[in-house]
Amino acid sequence: MKKSLLLALLVASTSTLFAQQRIHVHTTSQWSQWDFPMIADSLTYADVSSDQSELLLHVRGDAVVPFRLADVDSLTFEDEPAVETKDKYQVFQLYITTNNGKEITSNEEYMPCQILLNGRGAFSNYSASASIRGRGNSSWLWYDKKPYRIKLDQKHKLLGLDKAKSWVLLANYRDVTDLMNTFVFEMGEWLGLPFTNHTRYVEVFINGDYRGIYQLTEQVQQGKNRVDISDEGGILLTLDVDDGPGESPYADDNFYSKVYRMPAAVKYPKDEYATANTVDSVKAEFAKLEQAIKAKDYEQVQQLLDIPSFIKYLQIQEFVYNVELSAPRSIYLHKDGAGKWVMGPLWDFDAGYDFDWGDMTRGHYFFANYRETVMGSNPYKRNGNYNYVPQFFTDLFGCPEFVKAYKEQWASVKDSIVSRNWDECMKYVKNLEDVPMTREFGRWPISGYKFKDEVEKMHQWLLKRCDFMTKLIRDIPEPEEPVVDEQVCGTVTTDCAMKWYDGYHQSNQIHIDKSEVLQLMGISESDFQEAKVSIVPLMNDGSEGSNGTNGVFGGWFDENGEPGRYAQGHVYIEVFNDLWNWNCGLYQDNCYDEEHTVRMQYQYPVSGVMKKVNVEVHFTISWDWW
Repeated sequence: MKKSLLLALLVASTSTLFAQQRIHVHTTSQWSQWDFPMIADSLTYADVSSDQSELLLHVRGDAVVPFRLADVDSLTFEDEPAVETKDKYQVFQLYITTNNGKEITSNEEYMPCQILLNGRGAFSNYSASASIRGRGNSSWLWYDKKPYRIKLDQKHKLLGLDKAKSWVLLANYRDVTDLMNTFVFEMGEWLGLPFTNHTRYVEVFINGDYRGIYQLTEQVQQGKNRVDISDEGGILLTLDVDDGPGESPYADDNFYSKVYRMPAAVKYPKDEYATANTVDSVKAEFAKLEQAIKAKDYEQVQQLLDIPSFIKYLQIQEFVYNVELSAPRSIYLHKDGAGKWVMGPLWDFDAGYDFDWGDMTRGHYFFANYRETVMGSNPYKRNGNYNYVPQFFTDLFGCPEFVKAYKEQWASVKDSIVSRNWDECMKYVKNLEDVPMTREFGRWPISGYKFKDEVEKMHQWLLKRCDFMTKLIRDIPEPEEPVVDEQVCGTVTTDCAMKWYDGYHQSNQIHIDKSEVLQLMGISESDFQEAKVSIVPLMNDGSEGSNGTNGVFGGWFDENGEPGRYAQGHVYIEVFNDLWNWNCGLYQDNCYDEEHTVRMQYQYPVSGVMKKVNVEVHFTISWDWW
């Protein structure tokens, strides 16, 4: 069709068709042929640019949606389909135009845009004004294919997903299969975890530039069609290093949890529902759960925590080997008024599946080893690859009732957890493979990887992982006799001199006299079992701190000797396999020519009594070169 004739048809049609129909702009690019529908009654008029290079659709509110005139094949005016097929497994098409074609360069500031979404007969088409910005932390910084967040001007359904304003476009660039989040979302929904996200795959254009395949899903937030907790009294909390006080020190919505010192951020309540003491009140409310778990008061935990959701959540994390549990990152939980804490929604799983962190800024290498663990074969002792995983997730393995429920839950799903959810994923793959993925790899070449090969690797890894998990969970040891009392048996003291110039690379160690500790506890060498020992850092008030090091036990200590996180740390203690010789060092940016006194504590259960011995370490740091 000649461009002048096409424009004449468009202009002639606007006066009679825009009130009840939609205009479809059919284009051809280097990638394929495309169909972008726009709600007709949202247009005021159409014309071409002064240089005759662009077809301009003028939208109410003075916005303009441009199309390269050379790419436009035809225009059609069509009624909205009367029947939707609800085929969610298709790959849909999304056209985004920013005002004046500006590039999206910020993951904080929104810019106005127009979106055109082709439901392809499965769902209603949609076009509207919105705003867009980048999103994510490492994924925004490291990869050329960027993730985005869209905020519609008005709440609306998208591709059959419930009405809301905020939506997410996950780039999944690290994940060659594009299935890692999808598989977890399918698992979560199948297991009945509330407010689990959904998947819609879309091929995205931004200002006419093809950007590849994205996963359209819900934004994790409080709301009727999201995390449906009450406006007043509801809490949505995330445990996340990036959002916590260490990485976001100037934010006013975060805190370190009182008992386990986990970085946390309050996602709801905010804005008009927040009060001056919102963070303090959420911290205090969450501390009730922490204290019950720490005390292993299972009856109290049952009153405060939805334990089935906690078990399912942990099993999903371990099953896909999501190491973010250890940081922690992207760990959500919510509470509705006076109700129990519930885990979820599930979020961010492209760092699981045995991702190779050795090349984390560029690599796509997964699925090498199906035997690695986050929490370990004995989660209570945190003997996995990430032995610093917060004890908030592992202390309940010291309760026989919890271990029994944990084993029963896995036994009930192990035979179907892969087959059912993989079958769902393959319905998406059927539409993704070949043409859409050819376009994706054409836009974002990844040398040495093939979509079908990586999908099969993922499938085989999951099958082997399931068998491994079955044995792993079956063999979790039964907890020791419940501790009903505690006894501080005494204190041993030691001095340690360190040189500032050696920093993390200290050659000296802290040596603890094993016989002195056992004598204080009243335990004979022949009766002593090292596997039963725990070593914890102590706060100045005598309460337990958390281990922020890579050791099985240990702690980073600040200028006042309080255990905390690396960023505020001055000196550290790390305990690996040798319980009586501890590694130590200092953070040169924080610690200079100074002294520190810190405390650790040996803990050993004997006949229901937790025997404790404090170890007081006096550090002296010098400037000596020798």
